[in-house]
Amino acid sequence: MTRSERDLVTALRDELAAIDPSRACDRVAEAHGLGPEPTAREASVARLAIRLRRLGEGSQAGRRAETFDWPAAADHCRTAWLRGRFLARGSLSIAGGRTHLEFTVDPAEAPELAARLAAVGLPVSWRMRRGRGVVTSKNGEAVGTFLRRVGATGALLEVEARQVSRALRGELNRVLNAESANLQRAVSAAGRQLDAIATLDADGRLPSQPYVVRLVAAARRETPEASLAELAERLEIHRSAVQRALERLERLATLETDDPGPRHAALA
Repeated sequence: MTRSERDLVTALRDELAAIDPSRACDRVAEAHGLGPEPTAREASVARLAIRLRRLGEGSQAGRRAETFDWPAAADHCRTAWLRGRFLARGSLSIAGGRTHLEFTVDPAEAPELAARLAAVGLPVSWRMRRGRGVVTSKNGEAVGTFLRRVGATGALLEVEARQVSRALRGELNRVLNAESANLQRAVSAAGRQLDAIATLDADGRLPSQPYVVRLVAAARRETPEASLAELAERLEIHRSAVQRALERLERLATLETDDPGPRHAALA
């Protein structure tokens, strides 16, 4: 993760920690989610825990997070609990344009937390890692929905803006690469065509070619950089006629000079 991405994640956590629930029950729920010892390094999260305790609503924060009565809780209380749990045990990675949400909790809590997150529309998986329960989601849309639910709207907009910008840069690079490849092919083809015209002119076969072929050859010599469409527009003939004429010139230039057959053949 780059410094810019780390700063964005820090801003997201600061934004969540600054939310001041208006309902007493939400403050209790968020205190439950934070737990007794939040692992977050941000000072804003520590200040949130202190603020809840000072308000007298954080006295239950020392109890285990799973004592929160999730089935009986109102939706807004569930949201507050999830916000606190994310601040205490959650992390977010946006490295490489991919969003990865992760909670590191006690082993016994992992399946319950996964079920609670699934209940609010965040499909997750969980596993054990070095003796800890790890609950993760790599679904960018679902993670965005979760962050919006817990109140991280400002930071989320920045995350989405960066993702859109990255996608646009990727599309622009794809288009530029395709255009570059097309240009290289066009330059290579024009080089072959000019060589063929020079060969046929040198051995005297070019003047005997049909009028359209000679017309296209002259136009190609005058404008080596022109595309087939540009040659066709300049000569006021179909693009397919220009292409056939140039293909004929290349084909004839590869034949032996003593092979008279194709020299005077009509243009297909």
